[in-house]
Amino acid sequence: MNTVKQWDRIELTFNSTIDKKHFINSEITAIITTQNEEFEVSGFYDDNGVFIVRFMPSKVGVYNYVIKSNVAELNGITGHFECIINDNENIKGVVRVDETYHFKFDNNEPYYPFGTTAYVWNYQLPEIQNQTIETLSKSPFNKIRMCVFPKHYTYNFKEPEEFPFHGNIKDGFDFDTFNVSFFRKLEQQIEKLRQLKIEADIIIFHPYDRWGFSKMDEKVDFRYVKYLVSRLSSFSNVWWSLANEYDLLVHKSMEFWDKVVDIIASQDPYHHLISNHNWHDPFRYEHYTGTKHWYDHTNPKITHASIQHHDMWFIPFWREQFKKPIMIDECRYEGNVDLGWGNINAEAMTDLFWSILCAGGYATHGDSFLSEDDIIWWSHGGVLKGQSAARIAFLRQIIEEGPVKRLTPIRADGHWDTVIGHVNSDYYLMYFWRNSQPGFKYMTMLDEHHQYKVEIIDTWNMTIETYPEVVKKGDKVQLQSKQKIALRVTKI
Repeated sequence: MNTVKQWDRIELTFNSTIDKKHFINSEITAIITTQNEEFEVSGFYDDNGVFIVRFMPSKVGVYNYVIKSNVAELNGITGHFECIINDNENIKGVVRVDETYHFKFDNNEPYYPFGTTAYVWNYQLPEIQNQTIETLSKSPFNKIRMCVFPKHYTYNFKEPEEFPFHGNIKDGFDFDTFNVSFFRKLEQQIEKLRQLKIEADIIIFHPYDRWGFSKMDEKVDFRYVKYLVSRLSSFSNVWWSLANEYDLLVHKSMEFWDKVVDIIASQDPYHHLISNHNWHDPFRYEHYTGTKHWYDHTNPKITHASIQHHDMWFIPFWREQFKKPIMIDECRYEGNVDLGWGNINAEAMTDLFWSILCAGGYATHGDSFLSEDDIIWWSHGGVLKGQSAARIAFLRQIIEEGPVKRLTPIRADGHWDTVIGHVNSDYYLMYFWRNSQPGFKYMTMLDEHHQYKVEIIDTWNMTIETYPEVVKKGDKVQLQSKQKIALRVTKI
């Protein structure tokens, strides 16, 4: 009997005639059963007469399947396989929403997203891709935003060698046939990320295009989404991002996006996370203060809010508005390009991460430094050139060590210089954000029934100093009028 490890993939492969029309005319589905569960899993045509159904089991045991297909010789095929325990400690299952505003793996371990961005690293030369993987393996980042389609934008004008569809920019593309070579390479990249415990936030559409992928017919769009989900949903580390800056795809209606959400929800038997990311122009009043131009994050099939915004003051309000995890997937990038989204310094990038985490959200990093080789991490991957990654690693260590931290923001009277996240009355993480440099702090936000240990954290120099006195509600904690300071307050 064939075996597969828990949260790995098994491939059920079937042979038929070689016919490119299979891409648009043929369907294959496996009805997979085990104990009291049944899964309907869509497969795909892998070219050269080969059909594949992939399945990711989450429970140990024997699974039986029967194939349903409009290809006569495939319909009715049966078989079985066994799922065994996965002994790879890096494989923990699919990331799920936990306690409304947070995340966990299938094995119930908490997951704290510390994201980064390399939009088209998967389109670069093999040596750059390998360099990206090497960089990620030594970085603090456990999520990466990446596109399926190539990107036409500043610093991104090189022509790719391969595309999701057969063709090229000169001769056009055959939107009736998928380029399986492209998808196989994409899958290899996602699997490498999986082995590094990195989630792949897959961006399905985006507006930065010169090839016509942003303006395909709707039937092609929907067929592409179904094909993508059928190929990738069995990877435990996949997230679905409908688009990067979806509202710049002005020719696509809100009904279109609703349909894409429905397709993903119906085609993905594992229910990976789903989001839709917005454009942000801080000079537009309605962008700065409002959310009407965003996709409807209250849609029950949307799992979390993927947000582009530069001001983290709003995070507690967004939490209350959407009742979902808040993922700030663009908050500006550390770099030196001539565009406002990509030229903050490392101190500001570090400040944003601390502010977002203490406000009850999660953050995504970017590194957009120009260099002689024209390889910029934010788009191409390669190597990190900034200084914030080490400080983000320090923050991640603080968040992950010790008991589970489901931070809830506090709006404490008079403390608007301080972003405060807490876990009941047991734990407080306070960050003096932006340019705040208090010489002391009255601890009026603490619970009056307990005493606390206070530690002073220098978020830039990455040091932790224990305050010499036990502290209770209202006590004055003496500080040194330094910027980039946080307090870790733990109940004794």
